[in-house]
Amino acid sequence: WGATPDLDWHKLIFGTKTGVADGILRSEVNRLARLMPAIDGAADALIPIIAAFTVYRSYLPLGLGHLEAARIHARDELPELAQRIDEVAGVLATEGDPASIRFQQTSGMVMAKGVEDTAFYRFGSLTSLNEVGADPSEFAIGVHTFHDRQTRRQSALPNSMTTLSTHDTKRSEDVRATISALSERPELWSSFAARVHAVADLGDPVIENLLWQAIVGAWPASRERLHGYAEKAARESGISTNWIDPNAVFESRLHAAVDSAFDNEEVSAAIGDVVEAIGPASSSNSLSAKLLQLASPGIPDVYQGSELWDRSLVDPDNRRSVDFGERRRLLDRIDSGWLPPIDASGAAKLLLVSRTLRLRRDHPERFTRYRGLTVFGAKADHAIAFDRGGVIAVATRLSHGLEQSGGWQDTTIEPGGRELVDVLTGRVFGAGSVRLADLLERYPVALLTKNRGVRE
Repeated sequence: WGATPDLDWHKLIFGTKTGVADGILRSEVNRLARLMPAIDGAADALIPIIAAFTVYRSYLPLGLGHLEAARIHARDELPELAQRIDEVAGVLATEGDPASIRFQQTSGMVMAKGVEDTAFYRFGSLTSLNEVGADPSEFAIGVHTFHDRQTRRQSALPNSMTTLSTHDTKRSEDVRATISALSERPELWSSFAARVHAVADLGDPVIENLLWQAIVGAWPASRERLHGYAEKAARESGISTNWIDPNAVFESRLHAAVDSAFDNEEVSAAIGDVVEAIGPASSSNSLSAKLLQLASPGIPDVYQGSELWDRSLVDPDNRRSVDFGERRRLLDRIDSGWLPPIDASGAAKLLLVSRTLRLRRDHPERFTRYRGLTVFGAKADHAIAFDRGGVIAVATRLSHGLEQSGGWQDTTIEPGGRELVDVLTGRVFGAGSVRLADLLERYPVALLTKNRGVRE
């Protein structure tokens, strides 16, 4: 219900980017074409090249491969323009050419409008995948693939930025973590969707699915915030309504659906039930994703406000004021030795953020390598662990399945024959095997380093 299992993501974005390049941004394409006066009809060839581009800019000369891939894709889509596409691509590949330079800006505009502001609102399966820089066609990756990618990142881009939330995020990191928890509970979501659909049938299953995932992910949220989000999402999609010619009838149903979350007892109960059911997995996902971001190769960026749980949706919702006084108060308690529970305050996330960033600041020499660690035991598939050259990070994955199957049981890691301290809890672990049932007893994550020189 409401999913898009047969929709090819790459075909979708080729279409939405083509529509943008030939529509609201056609003047920019024409401006670019005027820089190629020797090529007759350059604009018609530029559009499929831009639509086929998989990155924001060509970044010549290093990005030449992306341009070549776009040229081939464009030829496949429009073989009748093959020669003109080749000519245009040749100019774009010429470093320093005015058209090549201008293309860097035009391609980014089309990507932003065609993918972020259109396709992300038309692809409604698991909406935590619909994030800037992500590829929603890749539903998930395994631990080995994660380790391979981090190894390459450490080798090629050790000082590049890593982040989970930005000013342009479609759903904040904790909203996505909550929505991702639904991927382990398809039967729960099907039941919930049927309950709310019986009350609020929008006639647009993709937007309906997208809306309820947003509400569950951001809950509790104010009525005003959800009305603003629902209207923006539906208009960005451009299917049942749009910015230029809003469909008043559809938008009335849309706002009635949002109101039902507050005014209809059946809908309110359904939301409460699903939020409660996925709460533990949601928190586990949030803390695990944060540890992976902060401890993995790259320079971590923490978007203001996301030090605690941040259940924001797309801008302007994610630009609300931040209560720094609350964060100072909680941090003072943490620095005094308080180990916060995993609760609505989000203090457990602040503990993780502060301890990990301080360790990186005070001991950068412990974050100079990357090696994926093997996890042993019956529940090895539910953990991900890696060694940064002096620090070992351990995080939980698929936590609902782990809980349902009896917990960690005999699962262990082998940290390498040294005494280590978990900087999150202060617990010391002796040399030899470490049982994850012990290590992750309090939190679903751990950050181990040698048992001295750690700033608390």
